[in-house]
Amino acid sequence: MEGEGDGPEGFGEHIREGPCHPDQLNAQGKFEKTGGCLCGGVRYRVTGPLRSVVYCHCSQCRRTSGHFVAATAVAKDALIVVADEGLEWFASSEFASRGFCNRCGSSLFWLSEARDHVSIMAGTLDESTGLEAVEHIYVNDKGDYYDLTDDLQKAPGHR
Repeated sequence: MEGEGDGPEGFGEHIREGPCHPDQLNAQGKFEKTGGCLCGGVRYRVTGPLRSVVYCHCSQCRRTSGHFVAATAVAKDALIVVADEGLEWFASSEFASRGFCNRCGSSLFWLSEARDHVSIMAGTLDESTGLEAVEHIYVNDKGDYYDLTDDLQKAPGHR
């Protein structure tokens, strides 16, 4: 997401210790979640703890999603793309790229080479996630057609 803090500091703050939900354990008792795009051309597996969901209202996230983005994140080495038919990357800024499916248009990932994590659009995870939203970022950039009425933390940019 646009301007996401400096590396793992912002990422680690909302990582849950251990699995969030029993469904996140595989047959060997290890953490695992799966997800993918709408058409199934892109599928991925997550083998590490997920950050709580952050809502990003920056103009880039709004343009790629049509509203605001709900994203979790995981260490780069814990994301395994198991099917990449249609996966493309768009350099949306000088420091980050967005992964999407070129067949169905699903927005899947946000990646910066300078960071050790990758953001995953929370809606692309298979059910059940066990995740909770914790904050809104870039609220000064949000669209004028909606209000933020929940009790979550709200940051004008990235915290």
